[in-house]
Amino acid sequence: MATYRRARTPGASYFFTVCTHKRRAVLTEPAYYRALKEGFRTVKRRYPFDIDAFVLLPDHLHCIWTLPEADADYAMRWSLIKRLVSQMTRGLHPGPVNVSHLKRRESGLWQRRFWEHQIRDDSDFEAHMDYIHWNPVKHGHVGAAVDWPYSSFHRYVARGVYPADWGGIDPCAGKMQSFGEPA
Repeated sequence: MATYRRARTPGASYFFTVCTHKRRAVLTEPAYYRALKEGFRTVKRRYPFDIDAFVLLPDHLHCIWTLPEADADYAMRWSLIKRLVSQMTRGLHPGPVNVSHLKRRESGLWQRRFWEHQIRDDSDFEAHMDYIHWNPVKHGHVGAAVDWPYSSFHRYVARGVYPADWGGIDPCAGKMQSFGEPA
C-alpha cells in the first residue's frame, strides 16, 4: 500500500477535495446537506478552524480551511466530520460496500482518502478561491457562480470581493471563462 506524505504546518491554510464513494451524487440532497452542516458545526466547536471558502456539489466538495496557530491536525477533523455525516445519514446510503469497508467500519458514503494542498501564498490562495467558486459552472450545474446556492461565493459578493457576474459563460465570447485550470 502506498504511503502518503501530507503537509502538516500548524496554522496554515489548506485546500481540500473530499468525494463520495464512487462519486454518488447525494451531498446536495436535503438530509445530507443538513448532516454536513451539523457535522462541520459540531467539529468546529470542539476543534476550531476557519472555513475560508467552500462549495458543495452533489458528489464532492472543495474548501479552504485555516487552522489555529499551533494546530495542523486537519485529518482528525475530516475523520470526525465524515463519521458524523455517515452516522446522521445511516440508512440513506447502501452501507459498507465490501469486506474492506466492513473491516475498517466504513459506511460506504465517502471515498477513503481526500486531496489536500497547503496554500503557499496569496496568489495560490486566490487561485484556489476562484477554482472553488467556479466549480459548479465547470461541472455544468449552473451557468454562473452566483446561481449555485451551496457556495461561499455569495458571502464574497456581499463583501465586494467578487462581482455578482463573475465566473460564468462570457456572453460576448460565447464560451466559458476558465478559472484555475488551463483552457
